[in-house]
Amino acid sequence: MSPTRPTVLLVDDEPLSLETLTRTLEESFEVLTATSAVAAEELLAEEWVQVVVTDQRMPETTGVEFLARVRERWPDVLRIIISGYTDPGDIIDGINRAGIYQYITKPWHPDTLMLTVGNACHLYRLQREHELLSLETRLTAATLEQRLAAQRARLKRNFRLDAIVRSHGGPLDAVCDLVERVAPYDIPVLLTGESGTGKELFARALHYNSHRADKPFVAENCGAMPDQLLESELFGHKKGAFTGAVNDRIGLFEQADGGTIFLDEIGEVSRAFQVKLLRVLQEGDVRPLGSNQRRRVDVRVVAATNRSLETEIAEGRFREDLYYRLAAVRLHLPPLRERPEDIPVLARHHLEAAMAAFGKSVTGLSDDLIDRLQRYHWPGNVRELQNEIQRMLVMCDGNELGADLLDAGIADAASCSEPPGSEPSRTQTLKARIEALEVGVLGETLERNRWNKSQTAAELGLSRVGLSAKIERYGLARPSGDARRNPP
Repeated sequence: MSPTRPTVLLVDDEPLSLETLTRTLEESFEVLTATSAVAAEELLAEEWVQVVVTDQRMPETTGVEFLARVRERWPDVLRIIISGYTDPGDIIDGINRAGIYQYITKPWHPDTLMLTVGNACHLYRLQREHELLSLETRLTAATLEQRLAAQRARLKRNFRLDAIVRSHGGPLDAVCDLVERVAPYDIPVLLTGESGTGKELFARALHYNSHRADKPFVAENCGAMPDQLLESELFGHKKGAFTGAVNDRIGLFEQADGGTIFLDEIGEVSRAFQVKLLRVLQEGDVRPLGSNQRRRVDVRVVAATNRSLETEIAEGRFREDLYYRLAAVRLHLPPLRERPEDIPVLARHHLEAAMAAFGKSVTGLSDDLIDRLQRYHWPGNVRELQNEIQRMLVMCDGNELGADLLDAGIADAASCSEPPGSEPSRTQTLKARIEALEVGVLGETLERNRWNKSQTAAELGLSRVGLSAKIERYGLARPSGDARRNPP
């Protein structure tokens, strides 16, 4: 038998049924057959079998009784039953007594059978690999300490301020200087900026350049999460505190004890939860849901938002006292359209990362492509740039990424814009200049309103239909994906 193909044992007292099963599986698996439970056990004692597929109704025994014996003698073998009866009692009995992997009803479909047996073989292989890895990872305490220290050192290197991808002399230099000045001190920091500008990257930089770098860094996105769930995530809960709380849970504040907690999208939390968070920040302790005991925590809080919290305070949606607790230092990350000099550096960085991830190589980016990338307004910021570079690399058939690979919407918008830092062309028509300005205003307003068309239309004095028509005309597209840890 080929050692590269898994072995499946088929057990059925009906020869015709056994033959049909064999024809279905023999192209992908090594197949053994038995017409009785006794014969099947003899084969199991002699052969290395990964999966047993048996009929439920057999003269001398049932499939469940047979697989129960298999479970006792060969517990690693995956067990599957085929039956024309769907009695729930049989199914429950099979699960409890025989530990069956899957219950297949007649008439079965060949594709379903192939998929089920294939998944069972894959699970068997994973179980064996897990056992081997468990043996290999029985290391001494000293070895584990060495590995942990190496991992910490690697994280510190990855989040050094001089490792943040940016152009020399660009706007991010001032941001990095401020991070370097603030990081060593236990002072709360509020990161502001549009989505995709790299707020989590700088939160990690604050942590790994501080004296807390050897302690945990934990992150939580607070946006669009119900209060009870968010409270459970951050503060923990006791078993039975609410429906579904079947075990005690340690909250992220406790998990981050001694380190840093990053609260992303802090502007999205409700007023009611803001009160609870304010107390934790003031008192330095948390009370898990369902518990009467408070627990002391020592954490540094870094928060982030793409909203204007000053506006939220003025409109009564955010507590002023919580704002001052979070924003002892405010650090604003400029959008990509305000630092076009960073675009070539970031584009090449993301191209190198994409080539390594996809196993596909090109020589680089054409000058024309770089020019067009710098003309585009990038409403999705670095995240959108990363996605576009990855898409172009996948679509590229040549040795270089050129402007012809750009998404049509990006290419059209870029063609309407002037190069960064230049004066409007004297030969450019008034219509082209107005369109370029309109594209920039639309993109910025949509991003600030998180692509809520009703709010954007109201702010710009347009109808919703009119706004949709302009979005389609200029090829504006909402940034896709939720990639983390992008360079800014």
